[in-house]
Amino acid sequence: MARRVALGLFALAIAAFVATRSNSQSTQTNHTVTKADIERWQHDLSNWGRWGKDDQLGALNLITPEKRRQAAALVKEGFSVSLARTAMTEKAPDNPNPYEVEWYAGANGTSAFDRFSVQYHGVAHTHFDAMDHNFTGPGGKAYNGYEFNAAVATSKEGHPRNTVLNVKNGIFTRGILIDIPRLKGVPYLEPGTPVYVEDLEAWEKKAHVHVSAGDALFVRTGRWARRAAVGPWDMKSFAGLDPSVIPWLKQRDVALLGGEIPQMVLSPNMPDLGPGGNVHSFAMAILGIHLFDNCDLDALAEAAAARNRWEFLLTAAPLPIPGGTGSPINPIATF
Repeated sequence: MARRVALGLFALAIAAFVATRSNSQSTQTNHTVTKADIERWQHDLSNWGRWGKDDQLGALNLITPEKRRQAAALVKEGFSVSLARTAMTEKAPDNPNPYEVEWYAGANGTSAFDRFSVQYHGVAHTHFDAMDHNFTGPGGKAYNGYEFNAAVATSKEGHPRNTVLNVKNGIFTRGILIDIPRLKGVPYLEPGTPVYVEDLEAWEKKAHVHVSAGDALFVRTGRWARRAAVGPWDMKSFAGLDPSVIPWLKQRDVALLGGEIPQMVLSPNMPDLGPGGNVHSFAMAILGIHLFDNCDLDALAEAAAARNRWEFLLTAAPLPIPGGTGSPINPIATF
């Protein structure tokens, strides 16, 4: 009898250990990512063909009419906040191509005009990346197998596929903010700090939110808070999503991804995983996720914290430019 009791207790102990280990693994990830992993993920995680071989919307297909209705129901008080950085017109180490703005009066003296131009891609200006912006999929192709042709891409018409014109009807879905500095109790992350799956899931637990299919996910690292505190830097290193987050993005079926830099961590000490070996490139070329780059999430973080609400209605409308690879943009969160 004593032997049977002992064996039973031992079995319970083993079961408890296995359960604990299983629960731990659900919120942990192997942070080591190799080129072989990236190549395997390009096949195993790919959304190419998921919505048909001619699809050009990618993960935007996950924003269903039901998802839009759910997002609209999040508006309780009608308070809105911009997720865009005010146009930066001064040259700086992190803004090599500032907005160029010219003001002038109309000929009759009763009206005023302005003209602006900008190279919006890069690490300075808030903008929207269309899927013809990145060709790091297998064979040097963009989402759904679109092949780069320099002659076509630089023609007057621009790209024939995956362009920003596909998003002319705008974006209307649930947005979720993940505030990593607030999670860690710091004003901002230092350059080169990686954000892992366990960080994202720890925030979900803390904020009582769960990232689900069709969501627009915004990850705050405190880039602009750091700039305000210590000044601009050369952006050769910045905090962001670690490559090990890539399978999690596919698992959760994220529709849109935004951050205060292009969505990746950058550090001189990082291993070379190839041109598609970061979240920014992989999300566009393989998962078909459109991106919001260089958002300013500080005001959103303050508004969300004041309400203890980290989900909101996200609306945005890029410029409908035929053949365009993206657009300057002003995403809006409404509570």
